[in-house]
Amino acid sequence: MSGPLDGILVISLEQAVAAPYLSCRLADAGARVIKVERPEGDFARNYDTVVNGESAYFVWLNRGKESVQIDIKKDEDLALLKSMIDKADVFIQNLAPGVVGRYGLDCETLQARNPRLITVDISGYGEDGPYAKMKAYDMLVQSETGLAMVTGSPEGPGRVGVSVCDIAAGMHGLVGVLEALYERDRTGRGRAVKSTLFAGMADWMTVPLLHQEYGGKAPGRGGLSHPSIAPYEAYETAEGGPVVISIQNQTEWQNLCEHGLQNPTLADDPRFATNEQRVANRPALNAEIDKIFGQLPRTEVIERLQKGRIAFGALNSVADLSDHPQLERTVVESGAGPVNLIASPVHLTGETGKYGSIPSLGEHNQKIRDEFSA
Repeated sequence: MSGPLDGILVISLEQAVAAPYLSCRLADAGARVIKVERPEGDFARNYDTVVNGESAYFVWLNRGKESVQIDIKKDEDLALLKSMIDKADVFIQNLAPGVVGRYGLDCETLQARNPRLITVDISGYGEDGPYAKMKAYDMLVQSETGLAMVTGSPEGPGRVGVSVCDIAAGMHGLVGVLEALYERDRTGRGRAVKSTLFAGMADWMTVPLLHQEYGGKAPGRGGLSHPSIAPYEAYETAEGGPVVISIQNQTEWQNLCEHGLQNPTLADDPRFATNEQRVANRPALNAEIDKIFGQLPRTEVIERLQKGRIAFGALNSVADLSDHPQLERTVVESGAGPVNLIASPVHLTGETGKYGSIPSLGEHNQKIRDEFSA
């Protein structure tokens, strides 16, 4: 498949989510991605069987790749892998801490063999510090970074319902690869890229951390309420379900009072004069909004919000997302049949957005062995 990264060869010794997310985006952009799997396969293949007998995680993250089974504990297979990496532009790995060094797959050794190589090491906590040797999975890092403590309801912490720490690490790794490819065009030399689940999520936790360190208190758990902006949450209507509104500035607040609530004088109420005051007096604010919206059907609330140019949305279920009019789809082939996936969020003008198939385990074994053993 052609694309901006056409001609780039990526070897990815990967499993689970973070590294496959990164390599999938490179494949979407036209790179040739060879997925190196242990003999039993990427363990994400067996998370579930909901997609025509295949795992939802696996079909999401592995389109457009070639699959080869390699046992790095065997000398012949390890030699084959190193031969592949010698010809590669990018090598990605997210094995357990310390594994790559035992097999000569660390960035220093590989770049000595192939100076143009860009290496990507994805780990939980990095290579230094007291946590360096700890295994890390998404929920553990959500807990370690404090994310779980600012997520959920006031009654208790919660896990974000998707693998945000893995995704963050993959996204930051992708940025690093693209930066390194651009630099290599000027210098002729590759770079070692490091991306960790902890650092990626810690960066996303900057605002709560700044509140803690400079304000003396991190935002609490508020369910759907924004911790530092109000009104910014879901409100029930008399019929048709809740509506979610977001007020970002004073003009929007005045418009909400005038058009949404049809009570312009509320905008001048001293309890709600600024955003900080609205946050401090959130229960009273919500009572004023509920008093109006709770008596109206959702359709009328939406009409008022649209008239006032107020940002709003629906509190949708996953089933609602499946039918959402803005959702773009793409059909990807797999050994178990076609899979209807969400299209990549990256859109380039003139690109068709068609992606390669999801590989069966070891589907390209012979082809790759013949190519790189020669």
